[in-house]
Amino acid sequence: MSLNYAKRMDNIKASEIRELLKLTQQPNIISFAGGMPAPESFPIEELVKIGKDVLENTGTLALQYGPTEGYQPLRDAIAKRMAKVKVDVKAENILVTSGSQQGLDFAAKIFINPGDIIVCESPTYLGAINAFKAYEPKFIEVSTDKDGMDMEELEEVLKNNENVKFIYVIPDFQNPSGKTWSIERRIKLVELANKYNIGIIEDNPYGELRFEGEVLPAVKHFDTEGRVAFLGTFSKILCPGLRLGWVVADKEFLNKFILVKQGADLQSSTISQMEVAKFLEIYNIDQHIQKIIDIYKVRRDVMIKTMEEEFPEGVSFTYPEGGLFTWVVLPEYMNARELALKALEQNVAYVPGGSFFPNGGNENTFRLNYSNMNEEKIVEGIKRLGKVIKESMR
Repeated sequence: MSLNYAKRMDNIKASEIRELLKLTQQPNIISFAGGMPAPESFPIEELVKIGKDVLENTGTLALQYGPTEGYQPLRDAIAKRMAKVKVDVKAENILVTSGSQQGLDFAAKIFINPGDIIVCESPTYLGAINAFKAYEPKFIEVSTDKDGMDMEELEEVLKNNENVKFIYVIPDFQNPSGKTWSIERRIKLVELANKYNIGIIEDNPYGELRFEGEVLPAVKHFDTEGRVAFLGTFSKILCPGLRLGWVVADKEFLNKFILVKQGADLQSSTISQMEVAKFLEIYNIDQHIQKIIDIYKVRRDVMIKTMEEEFPEGVSFTYPEGGLFTWVVLPEYMNARELALKALEQNVAYVPGGSFFPNGGNENTFRLNYSNMNEEKIVEGIKRLGKVIKESMR
């Protein structure tokens, strides 16, 4: 059978991470590949009680359709939480989405015609690359350092390319690099977006998972003209199975997201929204987030320490102040995809870094996740990986 599929399907490939995760379901694999939260952090008992309460007392409402914008008490609660990143916002500026991944798809749908340009960090989130590619954009990658995107390079890009539609950034504990932008870079980003009339999509799934240092204002905090859309999620601070995220934007901008959501899935799950709203009402989510941080910080520390001990000279890696990932750079002559096959032979998995560069290249890099393996497995996995790297070096 040969069906006549849309041309855009040529741009949509299986996620390398999702394909790797199939391999890592085997119990003997030590996987640093996924971006999955620690399952022991899920508030199962609390959600069982809440689910029972929601269904017994408000079952007909929970199982019914709801407004596209989202359940009002949940939007009110999200608006209050946005104050933590210094964003003063009302519920009317919030759309509940089915995870922040849906917000990425909507952003591309709103902005991109085939051939339009998306500017992003180099490297950037693979899930965003895949979401955007369906709409046939061109990508321009801007290099980064420890403080975030290179603003001089960004201005050159904006100055020399007329059809840039938006700049996509992950300013806090970036996926895959683990880097966090300085306040100065956040301010400059908004200034350049204003100057060149460009939208900004600020993706912030990890911002509340800070192990040390001060909480920084979101890019949205510096938004003076309503051109920043902030994407948040409950996947990393509660649990991903609920599939709930949100978009914060000025009303005119947000209305575009609302329109495309109506066409996509009408609304996000009513029962999930009511359960999360109830959780935020009766439990202290900040205490819950602190439990997650306590788990991840120990695992980050163990991974970094073991890499320092086991990885050979010539291999570098980032030191994230929060989030889920560290980023490893091998000598230029090495290929992390080939190395990944050798690592799998030793029952260790990671994601080769080339996948995080929309225009390819940089095959001497890879991403490691520390959130989903206990400390003992992290030590053993990094030791095996260090041995594989040493054996593959010239």
